[in-house]
Amino acid sequence: MTSVTAEAESGSKSTLASKKPNRFLRGEERTAWWFVLPSFALLLIFVFYPMLQAFVISFQNYNLVGSTRSFIGLDNYKNLVTDRDFLASLRHSFHFAIIVIPIQTSISLCLALLVQKKFAFTGLFRTLYFIPVVISTAVAATVFKLIYNKEFGILNNVLKAFHLPTTNFLSNPETAMYGVIMLGIWKGVGFFMIIFLAGLNNIPQDLYEAARVDGATKIQQFFRITLPLLNRTTAFVVIMTTIDAIKLSGLVFVLTGGGPNGSTETAVYYIYKMAFQQMQMGYATAAAFILFVIVLVISLVQLRLFRNAEY
Repeated sequence: MTSVTAEAESGSKSTLASKKPNRFLRGEERTAWWFVLPSFALLLIFVFYPMLQAFVISFQNYNLVGSTRSFIGLDNYKNLVTDRDFLASLRHSFHFAIIVIPIQTSISLCLALLVQKKFAFTGLFRTLYFIPVVISTAVAATVFKLIYNKEFGILNNVLKAFHLPTTNFLSNPETAMYGVIMLGIWKGVGFFMIIFLAGLNNIPQDLYEAARVDGATKIQQFFRITLPLLNRTTAFVVIMTTIDAIKLSGLVFVLTGGGPNGSTETAVYYIYKMAFQQMQMGYATAAAFILFVIVLVISLVQLRLFRNAEY
């Protein structure tokens, strides 16, 4: 009887001991949910609900002037597919993205490799390269507008010094987009330099030491060690650069206003113009969802390609 009683008591104690951690975990989970709930509520109110409302509006003929709404089904989407101005704005966005993505990514990586090395003015150069990121878009665009000025701009003065023809970059449809591209690269390269720098610092130095012992050159180390181990960092940089490039609007708004002759009118600027200048909110919202789908598909394809490159 005594042994049976002892076994029963030990069994009950172990049961109580096993229940305590579970109760503790449940209490931790409840606390965690209470911390998450305010953020989730903000997302629900200010992100998901507006997105749902916008999706509904995209199927309506909604004009902000008269505040009239009427359901028109897929007419907005059908009209956008044949809208020359919208298709042209998409081409301009892709033109910007195709040039900016490889150049900005390459410059960011090169700058990260330069400032990774420890020397006297490393901190100074890191700060100088990052300053354009924190400068306001309006300020940066205004400064570049002065630089591009045909009469007293620095760029044209440099061209004059080399006896080259001058031009008003922002008034010429053939060069205006390249003026926006130069500003976009200058403003964004510092941020992605920091991302690459973080990726470079995570690469074990033992690999480079082993490669040097085996007689590998700096170029071989870069292509055999640095680039493969930066694959995930590069994927993040490329995807984020693509998203930022396709949704370009602020620089265009301040620098060119979509001109000249619509040569710099990007998709997001077109959406803004339709929504708040022509007051066609339903049409603009449909364009926004088309752009959202395009960006989502491109990002998923890029992510898949980088994942396949790892294997």
